[in-house]
Amino acid sequence: MAKKKKKLNFYSTDPDMEWFDDEDNEVDTLPSQQQKLRVMRDRKQRKGKEVTLVTGFVGTEEDLKDLGKTLKSKCGVGGSTKDNEIILQGNWVEKVVDLLKNMGYSQTKRVGG
Repeated sequence: MAKKKKKLNFYSTDPDMEWFDDEDNEVDTLPSQQQKLRVMRDRKQRKGKEVTLVTGFVGTEEDLKDLGKTLKSKCGVGGSTKDNEIILQGNWVEKVVDLLKNMGYSQTKRVGG
């Protein structure tokens, strides 16, 4: 899909005005050995339902979605990727840590009790 260009609703009379596009500031994805991922169980603001959160991913939104899709299929659960986090339904902390370490994310840690 093609990205839509945003229309800016302002006018400048300054001939030296420079336009900046925030969408070009996307970060390149770090190699899996350099990613410092944190895996935790969470229930806050989820009406008591347990989820597994994977945070700390540095890279493009597309690579984050691919990693999330892989983890969801390996665990056999639903979930989503948003705000640079992968959310998996249920308590899958131990399995996700093992999967990430087997996938080459060697700096993965379990956080929380």
